[in-house]
Amino acid sequence: MSGTADEAALWWATAVSHIEPGSIELRDRPVQELIGSASLVDVIWLLLRGDVPSPRQAALLEAALVAGVDHGPQAPSIAAARMAATCGVGLNNAVATGVNMLGDAHGGAGQQCVEMLTDIRHLRSEGRSWEEAAREAMADWQSRSRYLPGFGHRFHPVDPRRDPLLSLVEEAVSDGTVGGDFLQAALAVETALERRRAGARPVPMNIDGATAVIYAELGFSAPLARGLFVLSRSVGILAHAWEETGQGRRNKGPVPRSVLPARLSQPKNA
Repeated sequence: MSGTADEAALWWATAVSHIEPGSIELRDRPVQELIGSASLVDVIWLLLRGDVPSPRQAALLEAALVAGVDHGPQAPSIAAARMAATCGVGLNNAVATGVNMLGDAHGGAGQQCVEMLTDIRHLRSEGRSWEEAAREAMADWQSRSRYLPGFGHRFHPVDPRRDPLLSLVEEAVSDGTVGGDFLQAALAVETALERRRAGARPVPMNIDGATAVIYAELGFSAPLARGLFVLSRSVGILAHAWEETGQGRRNKGPVPRSVLPARLSQPKNA
């Protein structure tokens, strides 16, 4: 190999995959050995972590991914994808439009919750009780934002995804699949919120909090909690964008033209 070719190979060197004529390896595993034997969840874990999850780990990760796939067209990412799908762009562009809406305020709470739960776990290791650690971390977070990531929901009094996800985590703690510290941290936040808001509407854990518990218990870093949510939500974004392409609308806006003032409802060249 010439010096230039060697330099180019080093420039793109990666442990994730290795490609040569007639050979594709993912984390040193021939792809033909994975096809038909590994699930998509297994391969996600393999590419991110370098090994294969146990069946219980894979089931827990899959549950989190399934829970986050969709939350209806009122979600900005899905609404944006549906509008983009009517604008003459390809399906991939519509999906990218939706994915690119997933930022700190919409899509970032899982990452933020993992960070907060990690703070609580650290404070617990310093000798605080779980509730003391939760209150201290909550105060720190709420000194910067009125919102506690992963708790409360603008639409659901109790997020219907919370209980089944946490039940699976409890089972995983019982059988030794995960340690349980992040679950304890999250439940401590709920307890602290309940005592703070005695008599008021409760603020239970939401989908972001429940999946944050799972991702943290499985050892994924906080940024990957957002990345995994993006993978999950992209499934719903794709489904909505595809449905919209079959509905015949053109240049769909955020509200029906029938509810716009007359002077806005008939654009010259939309």
